[in-house]
Amino acid sequence: MVLSSRASAGGAPPASHADARSGRRTVWRWLGEAVARRHRAVLAVWLVLLTASALMAPGLLQRAVAPAVRVNGSPSVTGASLLEHGFAGLGTEQMLLIFASATLSSGDETYQRALQAGVRAVSAQPQVGGVQLLPPVRGQDRRRAYAIVGLNGDQAARQAALPPLRDAARRAVRQASGSLVDAHIVSETAMLAEAKHADLADLQRAELVAVPVALLALLIGLGAAGAALVVLATALTVMVTALGVLAAASLLGTETDTFMLAVAATVGMGLGLDYALLILLRYRRARGMGHERVHAAGVATSTAGRTAGWCALAVALTAAALLVVRMSMIRTMAAAVGIAAVVAATAALTLLPAALVAADRWLARGRLRRPRPRRAAGRRRRVHPGRPERDGDGAGGWSRWARHLMRHPIAYTLACVGVLAVAAAPAAGLRLGFDLDRASIARTDLGRGLAYMEADGVSSALAVVLPHAVGAPPVDTGALVGALGADSRVALAAPMDNGRDLTVILVVVRTPIDDPATTALARRLTDHDAPALLPPGQRVLVTGPNEIFSELVEESTAQLGTVIALVLGCSLVFLLVTFRSVLLPIKAVVMNLLAVTAAFGLLTLATRHFPQIVGHQVNTLIPLLAFTLVFGLSIDYEMFLIHRIAEHYHVSGDNTDAVVHGLRHTARPITVAAAVMVTTFGALLTAHRHELAQLGLAIATAITLDATVIRLALVPALMRILGARNWWLPGGLARLLPAPRGGPGAAPRETAAVPDPSGVT
Repeated sequence: MVLSSRASAGGAPPASHADARSGRRTVWRWLGEAVARRHRAVLAVWLVLLTASALMAPGLLQRAVAPAVRVNGSPSVTGASLLEHGFAGLGTEQMLLIFASATLSSGDETYQRALQAGVRAVSAQPQVGGVQLLPPVRGQDRRRAYAIVGLNGDQAARQAALPPLRDAARRAVRQASGSLVDAHIVSETAMLAEAKHADLADLQRAELVAVPVALLALLIGLGAAGAALVVLATALTVMVTALGVLAAASLLGTETDTFMLAVAATVGMGLGLDYALLILLRYRRARGMGHERVHAAGVATSTAGRTAGWCALAVALTAAALLVVRMSMIRTMAAAVGIAAVVAATAALTLLPAALVAADRWLARGRLRRPRPRRAAGRRRRVHPGRPERDGDGAGGWSRWARHLMRHPIAYTLACVGVLAVAAAPAAGLRLGFDLDRASIARTDLGRGLAYMEADGVSSALAVVLPHAVGAPPVDTGALVGALGADSRVALAAPMDNGRDLTVILVVVRTPIDDPATTALARRLTDHDAPALLPPGQRVLVTGPNEIFSELVEESTAQLGTVIALVLGCSLVFLLVTFRSVLLPIKAVVMNLLAVTAAFGLLTLATRHFPQIVGHQVNTLIPLLAFTLVFGLSIDYEMFLIHRIAEHYHVSGDNTDAVVHGLRHTARPITVAAAVMVTTFGALLTAHRHELAQLGLAIATAITLDATVIRLALVPALMRILGARNWWLPGGLARLLPAPRGGPGAAPRETAAVPDPSGVT
């Protein structure tokens, strides 16, 4: 009698079926059993890691900086560097210092005294290069005055200098005026500092929502409080440990930002829930079939655990495509996803088997429904050589659905494609851009200062940097300054030269920082006005908050196609090697594209009908981030389903029966795993910052569509239509790819009778 195949909760990698039939102990099973036997030591190691990570977390939150939005090597970054060296008074960054009073005019003696006190206090700060008062512009409120503050240093130094600088200015102004005049600072650094505080607050709020809702979803899906708590505890351990890795990196000098923390925490918890759930279901199934604890842990690790490891690799590979973007913020996000995936896979293969063995008798506690009776340990089922274990004839709802689907594959394919096409249609009107999200900062010091600036037509500032040869006369800027002064978008244009090698035109712009008109002004200046009105061959670099954010938009938009191509290419190669099939990877990539496009179609609708939650336009970074994350997570569900189908097909040769078998055994874990993943990312909708809410909505929507319309209907229907063509692999590729020992791509083989260690044949 041959050993019958075991149904895997999450599907198994290619070799698992042959290993089960032959009785071989794979490395994966050896690992699971070794961890299970030494579960106390393994749990002790993880407890130390968890404790250390928790202790380092507060320090990490303090050391974390705001996300860096500058594009490495861009003209604005080069121009800022030239300013820092050529005009120390203008600094690396030009901040606007606003003096405002409700009662006093700027010409009053008390107001002037407060203004001078504020200038002296700010000038005394170590990072400040200089302070220059701006002349009043047309339409400016007489109760307000403005000054440009040159702040030197890199981003971390500027962020550290901002709070004492702001406090010093406010204290000096209030003391000198008897609190009749106040001071505000608006700058790139101030915006990023506000984003840092908002991101941390939004992350904490999202986790407070996600944890109880995820627990509820697990209770419903698993049917027992004990099992749900083990999965949730594993996911929280992954999240905290991933943050601990970032904390250790920050102690070694690696800069970490708040967006990196948010991504590591959210992805870590989501993947931790996903992988823990799949392995627990496989462990419970093995225990229900009569396996003792250690052996059940080995079975779970060698099937669902191995799949989790491959899925984590897929997530990390897709995230690595973001490294082509020349932005530290995006590259650190890729690193955060990679760290979260590695920690989640490590926990799935070590922590969870140990926890399952230790908590075995508690897994069934707090049941919400009556358990099915176990098969007696000594009972055996006759299985013919080369024939797979059958599922039974549709006693369960998923089996009935699968067989119904197999009878009407064309109708369901057309219906599913229609649903996805309707959801994706609004994506044609997707508006990308950069938005300051004024609603989230309205009550902050930054928000009040920004409101004053925009009311007075002093909304933003640009610096036109014109390097010239050392000792040469200043660049002739008369014609350009005249053209700028005649532009209705410009409030002030003032040229200056350092007497050595640099000429600069300070431009005060009336239109807001995130207004397309401001970006158009900068583009016209560099592409048309400067070449036409400056000496031939003059190098022109424009810097300032608007230019920095404009370059962010341009870089993310320009690199989106490259990232998509890399993600698609990596996904195709990865799935080709994994499934040893040409059509299955192509189908998987097309399905993922449908899910992402449909998600962005629904996000576009949300920006039209719920702008108070997600804003009026989609942040330009969201397509990059959501696309890579959704693709990585979607590959997880593809592998769970196709591995299970492939195992059955390559033993039975019956494609339809294999699809029914795979869908029946993976529908529940995919549904529950998707539910907790949607909960994790959906919690970001509670965020005050629109970009986080947009990211959460896009990913939660894509996963919902992927796990329901696509994995439970469209993919099985297409596999039924394609039949044996699903597994087509040209001979050349078959010889090139590594041959598995069993499973997909391997022919079934007769084996000698082997005793079933569980007592079930």
